Amino acid sequence: MSESGPDSGLGEIVEDRLLDGRLHLLQPRKGHRAGSDAILLAAALPALGQGALLDIGAGVGTVGLTVALIQPELRVTLLERDPELAALAVRNAGLNGMADRVTALAGDVTARASVLSGLGLAAASFDAVAMNPPFYPPGGSRASPVPNRKAAHVAEGALAPWLRTARRLLRPGGHLALIHRGEALPEVLAGLETGFGAVAVRPVHAFADRPAIRVIVTAVLNSRKPAALLPAFVINGPDGKLTPASDAVHRGRERLASDYQ
Repeated sequence: MSESGPDSGLGEIVEDRLLDGRLHLLQPRKGHRAGSDAILLAAALPALGQGALLDIGAGVGTVGLTVALIQPELRVTLLERDPELAALAVRNAGLNGMADRVTALAGDVTARASVLSGLGLAAASFDAVAMNPPFYPPGGSRASPVPNRKAAHVAEGALAPWLRTARRLLRPGGHLALIHRGEALPEVLAGLETGFGAVAVRPVHAFADRPAIRVIVTAVLNSRKPAALLPAFVINGPDGKLTPASDAVHRGRERLASDYQ
């Protein structure tokens, strides 16, 4: 399925399916598209029961909707600064029958507390926050000419404002989960020194004999538990196909959440 509108800056919109076809996702054909990062991040969140999850920098809602599918009692809020992507997230919630428990808002995660409160994002109101922040610094060679892809990949500032918002919006004991480049681990850990404990780092390798391409980092607000380095997750076997564990996670059959927290 594909569609496009004359007033849309996103170009052609197509419908894709993830998690063995259970998750329907409208997204731009060109630009940033949902992939392994979103699925792995969603799988790293603990069971939250009837709790509330905030997915910041949500795009078309992939992470939040994936978690909502895996955890059917969860209430999810998607925060995305691009109004057109936020509008697609609204449609995706409806497309997957989740409009009653998934809300999408257009807003900037780095905005002042008063602005976020005006959107209904009150302090200490979420049990978990998930984030898949832009990976690359401005001026880097990875910038795409496609606007929505560039916005998703190129950071306009440091990670600190994202973590500051997470600290403000999480309840005490609330969970944070993020995915980032392996090289960004020092910045991530430095940002978590204030307010977070029980920091758990899981390296993600495309192949077992190569350096990690991603790190999934989870933490707990106000916890005093020390940090832990978790077993690595390997996406592909030597034959280039998904490993059995990776295949199960990408199909939504298994989770990556750690018992450590």
